[in-house]
Amino acid sequence: QVQLVESGGGLVQAGGSLRLSCVASGSIRSIGVMGWYRQAPGKQRELVARVTSDHTTNYADSVKGRFTISRDNARNSVYLQMNSLKPEDTAVYFCNARLLSSMAWDNYWGQGTQVTVSS
Repeated sequence: QVQLVESGGGLVQAGGSLRLSCVASGSIRSIGVMGWYRQAPGKQRELVARVTSDHTTNYADSVKGRFTISRDNARNSVYLQMNSLKPEDTAVYFCNARLLSSMAWDNYWGQGTQVTVSS
């Protein structure tokens, strides 16, 4: 059984920073793309950033220059450093990973962590 567990969310003032972490655990044989998505109230879930196993990254236009995604393959972990936070960054942030378990390649999600940015 595979689990993704996020941590690091919270309440921060506009202009502040937060760092999200996500660890994948369980019967994992290989991990492909890892990423962060977010969902604000009344809106669809959207891609924030993702990183491949060879550390190639891409970002949503709304976070370019402010957020940095990274991963530690040895720890099955992905991180999101969020700087210069804005109220519109308020959302539940979800970790995502496409990985090979003992059974097959599949897409996995964490439970989400709330990020609230006050103005």
